[in-house]
Amino acid sequence: MPDQTAARAIAAVAPATTPAPAPDPTPTRPRTALPPLLAVWFLTRLWLVPAALKISPFVGGGGLDPSVSKVYTGWYTVLSGGSFPLHDMSWQYPPGAALPILAPGLVPGLGFGHAFIVLAALCDAAIFVLLVRVARRRGRSLAAPWLWTVGLAVLSTMPWNRFDLHVTALAMLALVAASARRAWADRVFGAVTALAAVVKVWPALLLAGTARGRRTRTAWTAAAVTGAAVTAALALAMPNAFSFLSAQESRGIQIESVGSLPFHVARHLGWSGTWAAKDGSHEFVGPWVNGVSAAMQVSTVLAFGWLLWWRHRSDRTAARVLPDAALTATLLFVVTSRVISPQYMVWLLGLAAVCLLRGDTTQRPVALLILAACLFTTLDFPLLYRGLRDDASWLSIANLYARNLLLLAAARLSARRLWRGTVPVRHPLP
Repeated sequence: MPDQTAARAIAAVAPATTPAPAPDPTPTRPRTALPPLLAVWFLTRLWLVPAALKISPFVGGGGLDPSVSKVYTGWYTVLSGGSFPLHDMSWQYPPGAALPILAPGLVPGLGFGHAFIVLAALCDAAIFVLLVRVARRRGRSLAAPWLWTVGLAVLSTMPWNRFDLHVTALAMLALVAASARRAWADRVFGAVTALAAVVKVWPALLLAGTARGRRTRTAWTAAAVTGAAVTAALALAMPNAFSFLSAQESRGIQIESVGSLPFHVARHLGWSGTWAAKDGSHEFVGPWVNGVSAAMQVSTVLAFGWLLWWRHRSDRTAARVLPDAALTATLLFVVTSRVISPQYMVWLLGLAAVCLLRGDTTQRPVALLILAACLFTTLDFPLLYRGLRDDASWLSIANLYARNLLLLAAARLSARRLWRGTVPVRHPLP
């Protein structure tokens, strides 16, 4: 009898103590959300093709964008002649930048300008396919390709007229490769990151979030070897490979940067300075400009110091940390830079999209701030740019303030969420 009573008691409590079944480890794929995404991507790019080629009735004539028809075409002429631009102050890029400039010459049947835009459009499409495939393979939402589709459409034709799209594609590919659970993942990540950094320096910031120990050693070694090999090959192939270094030294405060904000208001208050075409951009010249320029460089050093301190304190074992840290680092260096060109938004969009490929990312609200900043960037350039530069109109100034304050808020929020998501809380001893 006692045994039967005990058995009934155990049976009574068993349902309450039995653990719930584990969730299905294979998440469902969001198939139903794909057709609207494909339709939006196709329609927006269908508009961008004639707009970028200046054959749309809604876009003024006059040929291709000057960045392609004049600047890039001039670089292509010099580079195809076997030398890097020597006395061109607008050439401020590492030797690897020659690769996307020379690539259109390999496209048969098209002139340089049209070939450049075709390659940029194919690069945009490749990024979209990459984001969709990774999101569906992981069973995630399609937030990442949606962000890329909408963000690039908001930026209008500008991304297709810059080679920043190519660099961003390499950076995104490197981050996606790093998430693969393969022995080669860290080596590929380091190598592709270095290739992107040899084209434009900023992708080196992707290395900020590598995990401690072997993974950091493997990725950084692969990056150093690849970067040195590609740079040496280009330097041996053509002279003047490092002429860009002298051009960078003389950079001032570009009129769209965070550091330019007080000068736009000061022009209405009697400030004696003005703007000038320098170093391939429009920069402020006059009293206090050198001081603000020095302050911006100090802020960049402080941002770098914060990243080092974060690496010292943080736990970077989670897979989400690498793309999250890449976005944070790039945002910090964008807002502390003496220059913020419109194409910088392409970098931020690409990195934010890779962050959204992970459900546990800390950067989801940051991605929304970046998307909002894209709208004000397009209003700033090209729509309100002349008013900002020549007339200092209050509408153009207010728009620039809104864009830059959004970027500052995004940088602060990004750094804060990255810190809270990776740095263990230290409890005082009792």
